Amino acid sequence: MIHWHRDRDGGTHVIDAIVFDVGGTILDESREFETWADWLGVPRHTFSAVFGAVIARGLDYQETFRVFRPGFDLAVEIERRAAAGMPESFGEEDLYPDARQCLTSLKDQGLFVGLAGNQPAWAETALRALDLPVDMIGTSGGWGVAKPSPAFFERVVREGGADPSSILYVGDRPDNDARPAGAAGMRTCLIRRGPWGHILDDPAGSEQCLFRIDSLDELPSLVAKHNAAAG
Repeated sequence: MIHWHRDRDGGTHVIDAIVFDVGGTILDESREFETWADWLGVPRHTFSAVFGAVIARGLDYQETFRVFRPGFDLAVEIERRAAAGMPESFGEEDLYPDARQCLTSLKDQGLFVGLAGNQPAWAETALRALDLPVDMIGTSGGWGVAKPSPAFFERVVREGGADPSSILYVGDRPDNDARPAGAAGMRTCLIRRGPWGHILDDPAGSEQCLFRIDSLDELPSLVAKHNAAAG
């Protein structure tokens, strides 16, 4: 379903920049969560079930770990994993199959393309190593501020060109992505495929989005049509 956001005067703004969330949007986190289940010594299916229940209750995803290990400290456990030779990591195989081509197609349209998500600082290095066709990579760890804080999206606006109405923010979460990005004045696009995108699906909230998609393959043509109409 496609939603068009029109200004009060009936017109539309051209999209000059598109900034993507990372996990659940361009990066498939399935393998990452499987390694955490293994680290905690619990069946992967059980971990996934509890993970879903935590999301459905509107809790921070880290509460999933605390169900199995009370007092779990993510930063400490990340260090322990690294020391044990099992660090968090991701590579080309963890990109969603539609991610790279979508980014390339948008760059080919002459748009500013960026990545900005809630990720640890080390993820910036890992993302740069993928040599993605993007102009900017930002993480909550590197910026020192996390979604859904307004300060995070203020930084996105600064990085994306300072005019929020010309920026489209693409993410999988209504709560962490669409709503706060919209509140910052940006256009929004929800992609429904990760656990948050399905469990927290909010049709009423989606009506506020410019686009709602099930695959990144859909996005380049939608943006091109929108800009043609706005131009």
